[in-house]
Amino acid sequence: MPFVPVATVADPAGVPVAPPPHMDGAAPRTRVDPAHDSVLLREGIAGLLEKAGFKIVGQSGTAEDLLLKVRSYKPDIAIVDIRMPPTQTDEGLRAAKEIREKHPDTAVLVLSQYVEEGYALGLLQDSAEGVGYLLKDRVYDLADFVAAVKRVAEGGSALDPSVVSQLVGRRRRDDPIGALSAREREVLELMAEGLSNSAIAARVFLTDRGVEKHVTSIFQKLQLPVAADTHRRVLAVVAFLKS
Repeated sequence: MPFVPVATVADPAGVPVAPPPHMDGAAPRTRVDPAHDSVLLREGIAGLLEKAGFKIVGQSGTAEDLLLKVRSYKPDIAIVDIRMPPTQTDEGLRAAKEIREKHPDTAVLVLSQYVEEGYALGLLQDSAEGVGYLLKDRVYDLADFVAAVKRVAEGGSALDPSVVSQLVGRRRRDDPIGALSAREREVLELMAEGLSNSAIAARVFLTDRGVEKHVTSIFQKLQLPVAADTHRRVLAVVAFLKS
């Protein structure tokens, strides 16, 4: 699939400015800012997402430039590589945390070369809402990657199955998740990946109603309050990640 370059909008002084509002009367598209120091990968992601119907409002090669564009363009989601210039350590992760703190309307999807549990937990420690953590290999599974970007941009979560597997393997003995049955833990792991009830049902060969019963039982066993019903799915995932 060919890569499609995407131009960055700037005023005469070189400072990014917000793009013009949607003018054709159609529903506004999800606005994305991909950030990666590899031009090839960055423009490849931009091209793929544009073809999938997203609107690319900027591209960033450094964490500093990403933060500038988030302030200027206010994208629905920023896609961030963990390791960015100048030190290639955790600049992207720190930028992602700042975006979550200062620009809560912008979701964050972090890409990593390897599973780094500490980084994943640091990003998710407050909430799994509007955040994702995927290995870069997932970009090549186009349908899943596009679905993950859309889900995170809409306030959901998307965790790489490899990250979930490692977190499952390190659970404490006094783990609050220990009260769950094997099937309930399986359902919760898939919830942590960001799957809907219907997608979980297809994955584990249950009916939608069967998955709903397991989810309700998970909420009860984790003692998640009914008052927070609209966020109990996120709270369950956070409890799972912290366990």
